[in-house]
Amino acid sequence: MTDNAIEISGLKKTYAGTKKSPAKEALKGIDLNIPRGSIFGLLGPNGAGKSTLINILAGLVVKSAGTVKIWGFDQDQNPRQSRASIGIMPQEPHLDPFFTPAGSLDVQAGLYGVPKSQRKTAEILDLIGLSDKANAYARSLSGGMRRRLLLGKALVHSPQILVLDEPTAGVDIELRNLLWKNVRRLNEQGMTIILTTHYLEEAEEMCDEIAIINHGEVIIRDSTPNLLGRLDSKTLVITPAEDCALPDLPTGITGQKQDDGTLTFSYHSAQTPAETVLDILRKANIRIKDVKTQESDLEDVFLSLTSAQ
Repeated sequence: MTDNAIEISGLKKTYAGTKKSPAKEALKGIDLNIPRGSIFGLLGPNGAGKSTLINILAGLVVKSAGTVKIWGFDQDQNPRQSRASIGIMPQEPHLDPFFTPAGSLDVQAGLYGVPKSQRKTAEILDLIGLSDKANAYARSLSGGMRRRLLLGKALVHSPQILVLDEPTAGVDIELRNLLWKNVRRLNEQGMTIILTTHYLEEAEEMCDEIAIINHGEVIIRDSTPNLLGRLDSKTLVITPAEDCALPDLPTGITGQKQDDGTLTFSYHSAQTPAETVLDILRKANIRIKDVKTQESDLEDVFLSLTSAQ
């Protein structure tokens, strides 16, 4: 058995054109392996191909070319086993309004062929915090509760892989924290998590590895620390003891005086130590009241990579 939860090779998808619009090549030959037991981030701007890729994994979209293996099962040769190995929490909450949460989970488990004796309806309801709403109609649930129910439906067949498609888009902080608490717990139990999100700080905090897709191609895939290390730019924010002008700066350091009187100095840490900036201030007789540093975050990396495409 491979060490990868998902293996994708040469994956292409072209949507047929119409009289009004030409054919669209959504995926242009994706090669991507996702390790077992990881929390893997799948990022990219709108229209990059993320949704197409997820829908192919879910079996909702037929690929044009390439191979997909889910938990070692080839999607073409073993479609039933591959689909049973993965659970998808979709972005949009499509729920039958006349089913209760308990009923929805039971029906979903039945669709996956889970025997009644092996269903974990009560356990899942407890996990997603809906035990007290087990017998309430879905139409009476709040938007946040419906999101939690979507997570529960993705777990009814005990999949080895869980895909979360924008799971916290538009939800409040309390629900977001609950979702990530549950995700971490599932991951600690051995479940592989694949996450798409527009909240880059979320991916930065949660993901072991990240792949960025743009224009139907993987433009980079690396560990989260390595991605953050690609941009070694730092900014030193100086609050001077009294109002002063910006000192003369050498090549490699850029400075700016802000409206509140603070001075910001940007530089590459691999080439310029922070001590160099502080020495410049001392020589200019600028007394320092406070100093802070700012480092690149995942948003900086994301923008630098996608804007170059």
